[in-house]
Amino acid sequence: MQGNIYSVDLPDFEVQVIEASHERPVLVDFWADWCAPCHAIAPHLQRVIEERAGAIRLAKVEVDEGENMKLAGHYRLRGFPTVILFHNGEELGRFSGSRPTHWIQEWLDERLALD
Repeated sequence: MQGNIYSVDLPDFEVQVIEASHERPVLVDFWADWCAPCHAIAPHLQRVIEERAGAIRLAKVEVDEGENMKLAGHYRLRGFPTVILFHNGEELGRFSGSRPTHWIQEWLDERLALD
């Protein structure tokens, strides 16, 4: 895992997301290449991660690659993109669809303030 934005697949999800979330929060972006809203939210998520300067990581899971759809099934995802926040090994919240940067920042602040 290098940097604060990285790709994750089913075999390394446990280590790179669940275990890593004990060090600092991890946002997981479940996306697909054919999904227009997935491409629309990507720059907003990147901006949020950059503005937080290492305080949070972004793991990107392309659901159509390999066995990654099993992760979508495990987390009962109904559409894409779906973004889930993990911290201390637990899910703190999720949202679906494209959202602007300020909305994502406020959503994160609300969930991480509870921690």
